[in-house]
Amino acid sequence: DAPAAVEAVHLNFLRAGARVVITASYQASQESFATAGLPASDADFLLASSVTLAQAARAAWQSEQPTAPPTLVAASLGPYGAMLAGGQEYTGDYDDADLQQLKRFHRPRMTALLGADPDLLAWETIPNLLEAEAIAALQTEFDGPSAWVSFQCRDASHLADGSAIEEAVRLVAKAPGVEAV
Repeated sequence: DAPAAVEAVHLNFLRAGARVVITASYQASQESFATAGLPASDADFLLASSVTLAQAARAAWQSEQPTAPPTLVAASLGPYGAMLAGGQEYTGDYDDADLQQLKRFHRPRMTALLGADPDLLAWETIPNLLEAEAIAALQTEFDGPSAWVSFQCRDASHLADGSAIEEAVRLVAKAPGVEAV
């Protein structure tokens, strides 16, 4: 509802020294917008807009500080559990979700975000091993920019769903474009 405010926040982060601006798309999806009565086309437009707002802030920053170090725009992709809105992003408990369902959830988000040409993808706080597998598959399916993947963990050795962190890291680290975990 307030794109100028989102752009202003990005610009303030850059003024404070940020070198990467992360889009305001972590929890956004066609499913989450549908609960607010918005069609899939509006959701896709809003996802793409999250990238263009961050890019506009970067352009404003570059105008203000032409000698500043380069900055990047990272398109944020939060976990499937965030859309479920019951705390599953902290537990990784996705009940009966399967690999195909997770890919179907993330694919349109990825498509909309990549259509706006971010510098990289930020897969954030992934709590579930099956979701890590879906991300690896999607990274293979799309010829997009570099990506990072971060995980939600229950302790130093396990994802929130109880899976071994090493297994999740192995899955995503070998996926095309994944530069950091």
